[in-house]
Amino acid sequence: MRRLAFLLLLASAGACTGASAAPYHRIDAAQSRIGFVSHQMGVPVEGRFRRFDATLNLDLQAAAAARGTLRIDLASVDSGNREADAELQGADWFDVRQHPDAQYVLQRLEPQGGGRWRILGQLELRGVSRPLGCDAKLGDESAQRALLDGSCTFKRLDFGVGTGAWGDTSVVANEVTVRFHLVLEP
Repeated sequence: MRRLAFLLLLASAGACTGASAAPYHRIDAAQSRIGFVSHQMGVPVEGRFRRFDATLNLDLQAAAAARGTLRIDLASVDSGNREADAELQGADWFDVRQHPDAQYVLQRLEPQGGGRWRILGQLELRGVSRPLGCDAKLGDESAQRALLDGSCTFKRLDFGVGTGAWGDTSVVANEVTVRFHLVLEP
């Protein structure tokens, strides 16, 4: 009888940790953040995107079937400098007139243990699509929400970002790190 009580207690504890949380289908953009870090002449330059949305089918109990699309409005770039933002929106960088959005398509989630996940998908930027993996940690998981914090790094020139005089990687580094804090909701 004690053994049965212990097993029931253990099973109910698993349910309370979010192991049976409902699938997540959207993000709360107002509570989420997508930022980036690049280096200009060796100095870190940070910024963020103020507008983005996602459609998700993220059931952690069936991670292999996880799918989703995150869209980022590139005109919402905010580097803290209006002149820099206007330059980033221009033809040499994001070219928002021709390519207003960047898109990340989630293709697979791989559990890494300890609440850590490897996110595999395709980044489309300026009409170029390439595989991109991100590392993330899931926290505060419940039936109402979960927090997903992570980062990924890519080479901007692979996507034609920062062309012309900006193509010189001694001035602006080729590597860009994207950091995200996403509040996932059912």
